[in-house]
Amino acid sequence: MKLKFKHQKFQDLAVNAVADLFVGQEKKAATFSIVRGDRPTLLENQYGVGNALLIDDETMLANMQAVQKRNSLPQTASLENRHFNIEMETGTGKTYVYTKTIFELHKRFGFTKFIIVVPSVAIREGVYKSFQVTQEHFGLQYNNAPCRYFIYNSALVRCASVRGFRCH
Repeated sequence: MKLKFKHQKFQDLAVNAVADLFVGQEKKAATFSIVRGDRPTLLENQYGVGNALLIDDETMLANMQAVQKRNSLPQTASLENRHFNIEMETGTGKTYVYTKTIFELHKRFGFTKFIIVVPSVAIREGVYKSFQVTQEHFGLQYNNAPCRYFIYNSALVRCASVRGFRCH
């Protein structure tokens, strides 16, 4: 049995709200790496090399305020360390939306590394199954961008419910 996905405009609006935070970000071709280069950069830490975020705080704040205004939300005065909160009601397709957001961020900006943190093993397994079920669906929408999703080994990462996802 093959699932059919219904296009939901509110889900596209949610994806665009996140992706629009990065308007002005140069699209970079990135490769996945956990090995440090000869010269460490700000994108490196003990876990590997992060996506190259090259827009300044002022641009990102303006982007966030534009998204807030477009959605009739109160304006935020600062980025608060670039920590963002995205809220959706139960049953609205949060897993679908953040999976599509990953593909959209890869398409628009070349981001390749994503971590999804979930609160339980049951939710982790549900998310993993969702990735399997939507793989072909998103492949058709995003030019078959090759993606690999996996569950981090909790012996290597302190949080037992961390999920990794990356696009090539």
